Amino acid sequence: MSDSGDNSSAPLQRVLGIDFGERRIGVALGDVESGAAPLTTLSRARTIEADARVLARLAAEQRAEVLVVGLPLDKDGTEGLQAKRTREWATAIATATGLPLRFRDERLSSVRAEERIGSLPRGRSGGPPSAAQRDAYRSRIDREAAALILQDDLDAIRHTGDLVGPIENDNTRSEEPDDLA
Repeated sequence: MSDSGDNSSAPLQRVLGIDFGERRIGVALGDVESGAAPLTTLSRARTIEADARVLARLAAEQRAEVLVVGLPLDKDGTEGLQAKRTREWATAIATATGLPLRFRDERLSSVRAEERIGSLPRGRSGGPPSAAQRDAYRSRIDREAAALILQDDLDAIRHTGDLVGPIENDNTRSEEPDDLA
């Protein structure tokens, strides 16, 4: 597959995809060329600053240049309380890490992740899964959901040919109009 325009000479931009949750943060890594892959699941820290330190270190280790955070929109596409919390958290993380930020609609990402992975396996001797098995499964779902969110973003960038895409910094939106023409 060949690139059109000047994008073929542009350096690949490594991106961290994030599925933000109340207890865990699913993280994926990818770029437009190779796509997204689950990376890790982090336990939420007690403070946003501590989350930012961990994510900044991870971004530096992985040479990531952009954050893509899943935005949990309501079924009708509007932003509710959880989307507001996610925006506030992600904006603080972007400010603390100095990385540009994009949001991506994450509706049904966990459902899609569960479909991809399959259901939670039974426990020993066919009984119910243990608490550790349930936690490991939820962690896997979180990082898989992050990969799906990131892949949706990378697909949108590939489709538009815009390697940067709409970026939000310091809770402000890009002044450039959407490239719909």
